[in-house]
Amino acid sequence: MDSDSGPVSSYFQMDWAMDYTAGLVARERSGHTALLEGGFLYVWGGYVSIADDEVFLPNDEIWLYDIESGICGYVAWVHSSHIKGQQPFPPLLHAGSELGNLEMVRSWRAAGETHVMRGEVPPPMSGMCGSSLNGEMYVFGGCNEDGHTNQLYHVNLLDGKYTWRKVMNSSGAPPTPRDKLSCWVYKNRLIYFGGYGDKHFRQLNNSRSFVVDEALWVEEVFWGWNNEVHVFNPSTASWSEPHTHGLAPAPRAAHAGATLGSRGYVCGGRVMETRMSDIHCLDLESWTWTEIPMSAIPMGRSWHTLTAVSDTTLFLFGGISVDCAPLSDGWIFDVQAKLWRELEHPHKDKPRLWHTASLGKDSDVIVFGGSQDDILFVDKGHCNDALVFQTQPYTLLRLCEDYMGKNPWVLQDQLLWLPRKLKQIIIKRISFFKPTAKSQEIIHAT
Repeated sequence: MDSDSGPVSSYFQMDWAMDYTAGLVARERSGHTALLEGGFLYVWGGYVSIADDEVFLPNDEIWLYDIESGICGYVAWVHSSHIKGQQPFPPLLHAGSELGNLEMVRSWRAAGETHVMRGEVPPPMSGMCGSSLNGEMYVFGGCNEDGHTNQLYHVNLLDGKYTWRKVMNSSGAPPTPRDKLSCWVYKNRLIYFGGYGDKHFRQLNNSRSFVVDEALWVEEVFWGWNNEVHVFNPSTASWSEPHTHGLAPAPRAAHAGATLGSRGYVCGGRVMETRMSDIHCLDLESWTWTEIPMSAIPMGRSWHTLTAVSDTTLFLFGGISVDCAPLSDGWIFDVQAKLWRELEHPHKDKPRLWHTASLGKDSDVIVFGGSQDDILFVDKGHCNDALVFQTQPYTLLRLCEDYMGKNPWVLQDQLLWLPRKLKQIIIKRISFFKPTAKSQEIIHAT
């Protein structure tokens, strides 16, 4: 079983004979990477449980969701002998909308294209840290069939070439191998924090930055949790480890992090048998740590997500509790008032842990995948749906777009007269809310 502290065990790469495309849906997954670029949510990697095995998802494909229309797509970075056709996808579930089971058509953007795999594709893995910077998806660390890794890969999602590149010949010392870490993106740099991984005995020079997992060591190799800060600068292909000031958070893994202005926030996570509820802030200019004191707080957890939804607020969702219970609560943290408030939402019956969360339009947060079970003991509840959380009041324009999307027959005669750009937006909202036979007739008529 996988753990929010320990290494992956009994992982296997999914063989093409077991390909989930036979099921005509995007495969359930946890420990994956997902990020939003150009109105599409891109999903890569992770693992799923099949029988008693934990199976890595194929590394040579990316799934995508059109957030505006709810149409899902597929980028097949597959060998030419394995290129697949169009297939339906699971629904995108929107907070406050009544979607039901949508009959979606699988497409790559508008044309259902496939692309032959290019470049140095990362190995199948889970627990890696995915980040978006200037249209590139960066993937660092993780755990593959050989154990923990400290390799860094990136791919441009917007140039149409989809060529993976492995960062080679970088200067400076990269982090040691690790997974379940977090990343802040600031001033075109990737700033990594924490995680769980292995170090050689000669690398154990600071007991405050690395807590040894006493249950796991082999000769001179020790596994454990860290609170290190490492910076990668893509423009110079260089690594550095800044000297931080103030009281650093305890070493941890499976925590959550978010960037807000010039500050990086870290919340919760696990070290040894403890799941924490604290929240810390690192000033990314002065490299000074501050623990944020507060009274009423969400319970301690790991494998949750933290997303910046405004200039002053963060959204926390899900995770696994101190008692190993999957969580479905959502919280808003005001960094100025230093106060938490619980967010009411319609997904209370959908707990998630080791999922991903991405910021969408109008401060919506799109949660994808993850597990609804305690995967430390019952690793069967991986998910493949996407949940959308409204964290801020919508603008009048958004409310009008959504009304027209939900009620296309009311103004169907007027749709023809809308400006082209606005008409395209409304057509996407119609597809998102009601892909029924009637609404499809309206879409084709326009």
